[in-house]
Amino acid sequence: MRASVAGCKMSIGALLNGLLVSVVAALLWKYSKLSEHAALLEEELHMTQQSQEVSQAHIDYHVALQALQEHGTRMVCTGKMHTDRICRFDYLCYCSEAEEFVFFHSNSSVMLPNLGSRRFQPALLDLSSVEDHNTQYFNFLELPAAALKFMPKPVFVPDVTLILNRFNPDNLMHVFHDDLIPAFYTMMQYSDLDDEARLVFMEGWGEGPHFDLYRLLSSKQPLLKEQLKNFGKLMCFTKSYVGLSKMTTWYQYGFVQPQGPKANMLVSGNEIRQFARVLMDKMNITRVEEMEKDGGSSEDEKGRKDEYIVLFSRSTTRLILNEAELIMALAQEFQMRVVTVSLDEQSFPSTVQVISGASMLISMHGAQLITSLFLPRGAVVVELFPFAVNPEQYTPYKTLATLPGMDLHYVSWRNTKEENTITHPDKPWDQGGITHLEKEEQERILASKDVPRHLCCRNPEWLFRIYQDTLVDIPSFLEVLKEGMKTKPSVRRSKPASTVHPGRVREPQCQTSVQTTNEAKLTVSWQIPWNLKYLKVRELKYEVWIQEQGENTYMPYILPQQNYTFSENIKPFTTYLVWVRCIFNKNLLGPFADVLMCRT
Repeated sequence: MRASVAGCKMSIGALLNGLLVSVVAALLWKYSKLSEHAALLEEELHMTQQSQEVSQAHIDYHVALQALQEHGTRMVCTGKMHTDRICRFDYLCYCSEAEEFVFFHSNSSVMLPNLGSRRFQPALLDLSSVEDHNTQYFNFLELPAAALKFMPKPVFVPDVTLILNRFNPDNLMHVFHDDLIPAFYTMMQYSDLDDEARLVFMEGWGEGPHFDLYRLLSSKQPLLKEQLKNFGKLMCFTKSYVGLSKMTTWYQYGFVQPQGPKANMLVSGNEIRQFARVLMDKMNITRVEEMEKDGGSSEDEKGRKDEYIVLFSRSTTRLILNEAELIMALAQEFQMRVVTVSLDEQSFPSTVQVISGASMLISMHGAQLITSLFLPRGAVVVELFPFAVNPEQYTPYKTLATLPGMDLHYVSWRNTKEENTITHPDKPWDQGGITHLEKEEQERILASKDVPRHLCCRNPEWLFRIYQDTLVDIPSFLEVLKEGMKTKPSVRRSKPASTVHPGRVREPQCQTSVQTTNEAKLTVSWQIPWNLKYLKVRELKYEVWIQEQGENTYMPYILPQQNYTFSENIKPFTTYLVWVRCIFNKNLLGPFADVLMCRT
C-alpha cells in the first residue's frame, strides 16, 4: 500500500516536472520567436531609416519588401526603338557592387516590350538624349524574385525618379542641349515627374561646374552614381522613369557623319523659350521689359537709350586679343553701351540677367553661346570664328538662333588673316597642341587654310585651329556685321511669330460631268476650316491633289478660292482621288480632308 502511494507520488512529481519543462520550452520558443521578430523589426526599421536617408518621403518598408518579393519588377515602355524609348519601372533595383540594374521576375512581373535577346541589339534604350551612342546604352540583369532571400536587404527609394546619363556636364552647351532641356520636357511628359521627383545621374561623372543648374529641375537633390554606394548594396526604386526624350535636340555632334543640324528636328523656338522662362523664374531673374517700337518717337528714343550690346569675354582660350578696341568700335558704330560678361568671373544667374535684356550678343565660338536662348526676341547673335575655321561647318548656335519661333537674327564673322592669329602648338593635344604628331603631319596642319569636314571628337587640325587666339580685324568685322543687319527682319520683340496651323477643310465634295467622249469636268468644293473664323490670317490658299485611280502620280494645284472646276487632263468614265487642304500665310499647312472618290 505504501509502495503504491510512493509510486503515485513519483508519477505526480514526474508529471509536474514534465509540465514544467514543457512550459519552459514553450516560453523559450516564444522568446526565441519574439527575439527573431524583434530582430526582423529592427532590421526593417534600420532599412527604413536608410531609405529615409535617401528621401524624406515616408515608406512602409515591410509593405515595399513584400511587394517586391510577390510582384517583382514591372516595366512598360513607350517607343519602338532603343533610340526613342522611355521606360517606366516599378521596383527596378540597382546593385552597387555589380554596378548593374536588376529586374526581378515573379509570376506578376510585366515586361513590355518583351524583346527577349533583342534587348541586347544593341540596348533597351539610350540613357542620354544623344542618339545611339555606345557609351550611353541602358540594360539590366534578370533574377527570380526568390533570389532576394540570399541577397542584402534592399534600400527602397520612395521618390518618383528619373534615371538618365548627363552627356558632358563640364560643357555648358552639352548641359543645356543634351541634359537640361530634354530632362525638363521628359518631366513635363509624365505628370508624376513633378517638382518632387528625384533625378539620378548614372554616367559616373562628378558634380561638375554646372551642378546648380541641374538642381533647378527639382526641389530634391540629384543623386550621382557614386553616391548610390552609400545607401547599401541593393537599392530599389519604387517608381522610376529611365531615359530622356530626344524631341528637343537640334544638333548632332558628328559621331557618324560630320556635325550639323539634326535631319528631322521636332522642336521650335517656342519650346526653347518656354524652358528659358521657367529656368529664369527658378533663378529669380526678371527679364528686362521689352519695348514695342510701333512708331512713337518718345518711346523709340527711350528704347534706344536702354538698348545695349553684350560681349562675352574669355579668360583662358580662344581669346579676343584686342577686346578693348572692339568694345570702343562697337559703342561708336551702334551708339549703344557695350557690356562684357564672363562665366569665369560672374555667376550664371547674373550673366543671364544681363543677356536677357541685350539687343546683341557677341562671342567667339564656344559653349557660352548657348546662353543666346535667354535673349529677347529680335536680338542679334554674332559668332566669331578663328582663322581656318569655316562657320558653315559648326552651326549649333546658328541652328538654335534660326529655329522657328526663336526670332533671333544670326551673323557670323571669320578671321581670314593668318597674321592676326596666335596658335598654341606646344599645349596639350586637347587644347590644340600638335607637337605629339609626326613632323610631316604638323607641317600639313600649319600649312592648311581651311579645316576640312571631320568626325568628332579628336581631330588634331580642328583642335589646333579652334584654340587659336584672334586679333579681330575691326573694319572687316563691322562691315560683315552691318551687312548682316541689312537682312534682319523687323520682329516686334514682344510678340512671338504665330505658328497656328489650319484645321481640315469642311464638307469637301465633288461633282462631275461628261462633255464629249474625250472631255469631262471635275468640280471640287469645300468649306473653310472651323478654326479659321477665330484667326487673323494674312494669306489663305488651298492645295488640291488629283490622282487618277491606279496611277502613281498626281496633279497638284494651289488655289485661292473654295471651289474650282478642272477640265484639263480629266477623262470621261474615270475615277479620280482628290485631296484638299488649307495653307495659312504661305507655309502653315493643315491636314488633308478625307479623300474624295470622284467618278466622271
